[in-house]
Amino acid sequence: MSVEEIFQTMRELVAEQFAMEPAEVSMETAFEEDLGADSVDLVELVMAMEEEFEVGEIQEEDLGGLKTVGDAVNYIAGKVK
Repeated sequence: MSVEEIFQTMRELVAEQFAMEPAEVSMETAFEEDLGADSVDLVELVMAMEEEFEVGEIQEEDLGGLKTVGDAVNYIAGKVK
């Protein structure tokens, strides 16, 4: 799965969870600053990512580094190779 494919899937997940259009989601979209995500939102998104990309459980210490959609895309890209 390419980074672009991962991004397209992440874009759909984020758009669905935050009730917005996929076109509004970019690699630079920040979960907290741009989307107003709280910890519950992020846990739900991580669970959706785990299921969608079949990467197993994403460790809590890894979550701190996932600030933007791009961070999440790159994290998943590293897991699915």
